[in-house]
Order: sequence, then C-alpha cells, then structure tokens
Amino acid sequence: MIPSVLPTYSRAPLHFVKGEGSWLIEADGRRFLDLGAGIAVNALGHAHPGLVAALTEQATALWHVSNLYEIPQQQALADKLVAATFADTVFFTNSGTESCELAVKMARKYWHDKGAPEKTGIITFSGSFHGRSSAGIAAAGSEKMTKGFGPLLPGFTHLDWGDHDALEPAITGTTAAILIEPIQGEGGIRPLPDQCLKGLRALCDEKGILLILDEVQCGVGRTGRLFAHEWAGITPDIMMVAKGIGGGFPLGAVLATEEAASGMVAGTHGSTYGGNPLACAVGCAVMDHVADPDFLSDVNRRAGLLRQKLEGLIAAHPDIFENVRGTGLMLGLKCKIAPGDFVQAGYDAGVITVPAADNIVRLLPALTLTEDEIAEALTRLDAAATALA
Repeated sequence: MIPSVLPTYSRAPLHFVKGEGSWLIEADGRRFLDLGAGIAVNALGHAHPGLVAALTEQATALWHVSNLYEIPQQQALADKLVAATFADTVFFTNSGTESCELAVKMARKYWHDKGAPEKTGIITFSGSFHGRSSAGIAAAGSEKMTKGFGPLLPGFTHLDWGDHDALEPAITGTTAAILIEPIQGEGGIRPLPDQCLKGLRALCDEKGILLILDEVQCGVGRTGRLFAHEWAGITPDIMMVAKGIGGGFPLGAVLATEEAASGMVAGTHGSTYGGNPLACAVGCAVMDHVADPDFLSDVNRRAGLLRQKLEGLIAAHPDIFENVRGTGLMLGLKCKIAPGDFVQAGYDAGVITVPAADNIVRLLPALTLTEDEIAEALTRLDAAATALA
C-alpha cells in the first residue's frame, strides 16, 4: 500500500523538531551539528533572529496578493540584488527549478525577438544538476535524471565536464547559450577554475551567445563572495538563484542584464506565489546580512579554518578520505568508501552531512558557523571516520 507521502525519497529515520543556529534537535532530544544546512539553504542557520523578526512582522501584516499588484517587499529585494550584482532586473520564483525554467525561456525568447528563432540550443555539462523540471532534467541529461521521463525537451547539447577541446566545435548557428554551475554541487563539489570561467565568458562574447550561470547552490555568500562567479572577475548574462536567498523560506530568482531580458515583456512569464510579501521580506533580511563585506570576510576566514582542520582529518584517516575540495563553505570530502556510509556514521556521531556524486560527502554549513562549532564539527567527523575504520 502506497504511503500517504509519495515515496520518492529515501529518508533517514530522524525527526527534527527544532533548530538553533547550526544545531538541529531530534524529537528524542539528541543534538546534531548541522553541516548540511538543508542542502545549502539555511544560509544564516536555523531560527536566525533577524529572519524570524522579518517573517513575523510581515506575517502579521500581509501574506499574499499575487503579482497582479505591486509588492513593495519584492521591489525592495530586487533593488538590493540589482545594486549588489551585475543584474539590471530580477524575476522572483519559488525554487531553483523554476529559476531554470525561466532562464531557458529567457535565452530562447531573446534570440526569437532578435530575428534568430533558430537559436534555441543550450550547451550544458556532465555532472550538472539544474532541478527536476522538464527543462532541468533535459539540461542535465544523465540517465539517473531522465530515465522514464521522455520525450525530453529538445535543444540541449551535453559535453563532458572539463573537455575544453569539445566546447568551441559544439557552438553552431543554432546555439543560444552556455549553461553551467561555477561549482557543481550534486555533481560532487567540482569548482570550475577561474581561468575556465573567464574563458567561457570570452568565448560567449566571441561567438555572440549568452552565458547562463546556475548559482542556486554556490551563490548567496556560500563561497565567501556574494556570488561564486565574482572570484573570476566576470559576469553572466543570466543567473539562476535560490536556496540561500530565502534563508530557509522558499524563494528563488532569475537575475539578468537588460539586454538578455529584453524579450520578457508582459505576459511572457508569470508566477502565482513567486516574490510574495512573506518570501521577499525574508529575502531582504538575508541580503542585509550576506551582502555585507564584513560578513563575507568573516565567512572566508572561518572557511579557511575549517578547510585547514579538514586537511588534518584527512591525514588522520587516509583509509577513509582522499582529499578535500571546494571553495568557501561549499566543501567536499572525497571518500574511499561509499559516501552514504559516512553520512550514516555521521548520524551516529551527531553530525549532518550530505552525499553527492563522485564519492563526495558535502559540507554546506550555515555561513554563521562559529570557530567553536568548527572544532566540534571536527570532533564529530573524526568520530564518524574512526567508527568506519
């Protein structure tokens, strides 16, 4: 008999009832150090006072009106994002999946309105993850994502990640854009080197096509910059955002230049819930913290400390780990064992981690993780590794 909740998840038998900063409390009272942050969502930790205050204040005033009307909180958040980024305009969604759908539509509509409707092709890369919508799974292209869900949305060309020689020949007269994550998350914390991101920008400029960045997981302060592409000193034409921007409240966005968004006029896209007062009030509070240069500087400092400690963990357990990779507080432990085994051992040691492809265990803690919590994290990670050894 099928459960009342559709059984599409293989859930851990944990029932968290309360969150405090970087800590989760199970129904039986056990305290877990959360190094997953809801898969990079709880950027400021659980129950952050500033976010609680913003949500509570808005909840007592107005929840929802739809995008048939002006929404002051939405305008305020858009202004903050435009002021802090490359973007000239923002469309608000509820998730990264929805952001992917719009990014694809925006790129194709741009070329349609430019008199080149044949330019619909989008180049993507192996190991990518762009959500689970029709466009998202077609963009990723992996059998794991697409099997049983055909026919797939056409127009995507999949290249091997890191295959520089294949990239330029793949661009044809029907190519509209290149879509890539500056750091693959689900694909195993694989950072795109700065020089490669610079090269992609230059190639798009040379060929006259759009560059779409998926910063759903690596954005919003996760790497120690507001957005990961800033490390390379380049800007995209279109960018997908979600996860951390809502600090735990469902919120996503597509940021774009005026040129790239020029085809998206009234009636071309919409959302009933996207950018509602509750979500945008929380998003404004997140931006007030995360866009602060001092906050980002502190993220970088603590990320350096965490990475240093993880190098020691790897040295102490060479039978369990190979290396650590990633940027900022988006880190991956490359394992010599099944990552799921380490995640389970972590549960037993009271620490939350997240598995990924390529035998990676992801560490995606709250950006507010303290030095004392870093020390505690290493104690618990070491206990998990020792139990497996």
